Amino acid sequence: MQAPANDLQLIERKRDGKELSDQQIRQLVERFVDGSLPDYQMSAFAMAVYFQSMTPEETASLTLAMLDSGSQLTWAEDEIISSKHSTGGVGDKVSLVLIPLLASCGLRIPKLSGKGLGITGGTLDKLESIKGFRTDLTIAEIQAAVERVGCCITGATHDIAPADRRLYGLRDSTATVPSVPLITSSILSKKLEENPDHLVLDVKFGRGSFMKTEESARLLARSLQATAERLGLPTQCVLSDMNQPLGKTVGNLVEVKEAIEALEGQGESRLMETVYCLAMNLYKMKDAGMDDCGIRQMFDKKISSGEARDQFEKMVSFQGGSLKNLVNTAEVRTLQATEDGFIHSIDPESLGWAIIELGGGRKQKNQPINHAVGCELLRQPGEAISEGEDWLKIYSPIDTERQRRANEYFLKAIKISPTRPEERPVILEAKT
Repeated sequence: MQAPANDLQLIERKRDGKELSDQQIRQLVERFVDGSLPDYQMSAFAMAVYFQSMTPEETASLTLAMLDSGSQLTWAEDEIISSKHSTGGVGDKVSLVLIPLLASCGLRIPKLSGKGLGITGGTLDKLESIKGFRTDLTIAEIQAAVERVGCCITGATHDIAPADRRLYGLRDSTATVPSVPLITSSILSKKLEENPDHLVLDVKFGRGSFMKTEESARLLARSLQATAERLGLPTQCVLSDMNQPLGKTVGNLVEVKEAIEALEGQGESRLMETVYCLAMNLYKMKDAGMDDCGIRQMFDKKISSGEARDQFEKMVSFQGGSLKNLVNTAEVRTLQATEDGFIHSIDPESLGWAIIELGGGRKQKNQPINHAVGCELLRQPGEAISEGEDWLKIYSPIDTERQRRANEYFLKAIKISPTRPEERPVILEAKT
């Protein structure tokens, strides 16, 4: 009988493009979590996967191994749990609107989210701009929130997917984040920890997102859906364009306020199109008997009646926050167009870097941020504009040097052309 391979042999095997068995992958993950496998060797394994990729079977094995490294949420047998995940983008506040909207329609959604690193920001950072809001719910509190309120948005506990938490930290510091199998296993291990009955994924691409091209987003979407369904989780993937900001704000507090406005019926069109598309997919996975028109009318009614907004407030209150004093105390200034024409495009990547320069985002993990920092688009691509007219409102502290650096990004963000640009669809592929 052949002796089990040691850790170095397994890393060498993957380095040379050979397939690892489920047991071998599990060995690496288990030894990594208990400290037997040092970080530098796991980093070497991640780099080997980055260059050699993984088969669908290996990706599924890695996902399950990371899932089994921690605890899993449990629900009553008759409870149907829905789950949503986005790969992230500049101005992506979809979860802040989608989760309470669907909960007001009777769905049960425990949402495990993360903090931002880089231009795309993080859902937890947005919610932490609400005074007192807790993003560290325990497993028992998550289960209580879903039972009493219908939803919650919180961070993963230390008991949930610890292998993913540690591995992501290594990937971030070793330039191996863009690996499709590693992204797939990272996302799905956390989603499976929620123990859902079905899942909808918003896979974004473009300058304001992690995946820069439509091709790379499609590759990731195929990997996510195939792996999830291999593991028994019914999954739909939606492809959405992030070559311009989603909604009219970028930042933390400003995005929370925009999400509340959307729940009150004043949502920007591209934002609401994305929310409704994902919500439609998720609702139909729970209840295939209702037609699209009926579902949309239900969503409209939940928003117009105030129920969706009330649901958001209930969630915030359960998690220790209050919506009474969402006041932005930062200095406000505006930027003006420097020529006449039509707004051809507004680059979300440049806006994201400007917000980071002003202290509203992170360059390094665990770096503190100023939640008040943000910006608001006063004009959208396709609109006519004249020289000297305001196109951007900026919320930032008084710091001349930071403002100077941020202005370089803000000024690069807007492109004005003599002719009106063609309108870009925000949803490229919708599985309804």
